[in-house]
Amino acid sequence: MTSTDTTTGTRVRRLGRMPLFAATTAAVLAATSLAGMPAASAASFNLEGWATQCGGTTGGGNASPVTVTDAAGLISNMQASGARVIRVSGTITLSGMQKVASNKTIIGVGSGATITGGGLNVANASNVIIRNINFRDWSDDAINVQYSTRVWIDHNNFSNGNDGAVDIKRSSDCATVSWNRVFNHDKSFLLGHSDSNASEDVGRLRVSYHHNWFDGSNQRHPRVRFGNPVHVYNNYYRNVDGYGVASTCNAGVLVEGNYFENVEDPYHRGEGSSPDGNLVARNNHFVNSGSGETGGSVASIPYGYTLDPATNVKSIVTSGAGTGRI
Repeated sequence: MTSTDTTTGTRVRRLGRMPLFAATTAAVLAATSLAGMPAASAASFNLEGWATQCGGTTGGGNASPVTVTDAAGLISNMQASGARVIRVSGTITLSGMQKVASNKTIIGVGSGATITGGGLNVANASNVIIRNINFRDWSDDAINVQYSTRVWIDHNNFSNGNDGAVDIKRSSDCATVSWNRVFNHDKSFLLGHSDSNASEDVGRLRVSYHHNWFDGSNQRHPRVRFGNPVHVYNNYYRNVDGYGVASTCNAGVLVEGNYFENVEDPYHRGEGSSPDGNLVARNNHFVNSGSGETGGSVASIPYGYTLDPATNVKSIVTSGAGTGRI
């Protein structure tokens, strides 16, 4: 089925999984929705979304780049004080979760830069950029963000890890996760780790997820607790077996301009034992997919952004997401 969703808060209660539609329905976007918005033809490498807020995200800025080729070099540079631009070359095997300090840019060289075995722990830090790296076979999380602000995770590949690809939790705020590809993996993007952590998380966990390619991954695209508004826009969901987006614990999630293909459950409220959050969906495009569940209201988005027409998102994202584009 191909259709376009312009729902803005009407609740549709699901009974188990949403059934796949059997017929094809043509729908026209409301005149005020995407009128005048340009269609992108290639990946953007500019920062957009929540990581532009709270003072902005520049990482290591103009610091002289240093190239690392082994775990010792990577760890010493990303844990050093002061601004660093760290270029990852080749394959680096880490053990466990290795801390990333503030004011760091970690960027892969070419299309083959790889971190395997362990992951990056952005903890009690601010102003961190992680780009153009293949993360695979991690033992815990590929990237964990906690008690941190102003984080940009962009143009990476995530595959075959043990737990989450990108977990953002514990009072973290003002982050953007953009132009990444997740494949051959189960748990993608978790936002908020526990239903009982409201005292730290309410008023924070504000994250933008845009132009990511969820390529046969299973769940958490993202799974959200408490954050409001969380902005999920212009992502491509293909052959997702579990669910797309879940809003729980009074979160507010705007699901906007995404392309869902062969996704029976594109978005819903509540997940597992977590209570319903709020979810507003608009201008999404569906191909052989369910209709999703919406309800409640979401706070307004405070930043400017260009929304690609949902019908173009598949071609834009598949040609621009992942490594080797920078």
